[in-house]
Amino acid sequence: MEYVNQRVAQEAAKDPSIYTGLVTPLNIILIAITLYTTYILYKPSPPAALPREPPAVVFKTFTPRTLLPYNGLNNMPVYLAVRGRVFDVTSGRNFYGPGGPYENFAGRDASRGLACHSFDESMLTKDLDGPLDKLDGLGPEEMESLQGWEERFLSKYMVVGELKAQSDV
Repeated sequence: MEYVNQRVAQEAAKDPSIYTGLVTPLNIILIAITLYTTYILYKPSPPAALPREPPAVVFKTFTPRTLLPYNGLNNMPVYLAVRGRVFDVTSGRNFYGPGGPYENFAGRDASRGLACHSFDESMLTKDLDGPLDKLDGLGPEEMESLQGWEERFLSKYMVVGELKAQSDV
């Protein structure tokens, strides 16, 4: 017991310092974590990068022959026409570009094929220098379906031109 009393007396005789109780390994770790967290929360962030604007597209008149190269091959954009309007469907390249389910409509007038829900080659204009398809022979259901497709394209894709027959240009 005497040892304990001696030890207590030695500790009491030491010079009391404010840092003796505060500077401990645990306190140093807590201060480091607090400083790091404060730095992370309040560090200046880099300026926000604005997305690049897509290149400007000039509204132009296409014929079936001039529309044909815009089928997504050779890094070309993907265009298709519906009822005389040419849409840039490049953002939907997985559907309308090479290898997609609607690839045969790329670079073509897709009106009849969309109206009839057919991917058949017979639905596409064969004579590229002849008149455009007037959509004769389509019933009210097909016309309603075509209008639905046209509204979908208008809401999702940009109109980049109009499709005219070679004789009308």
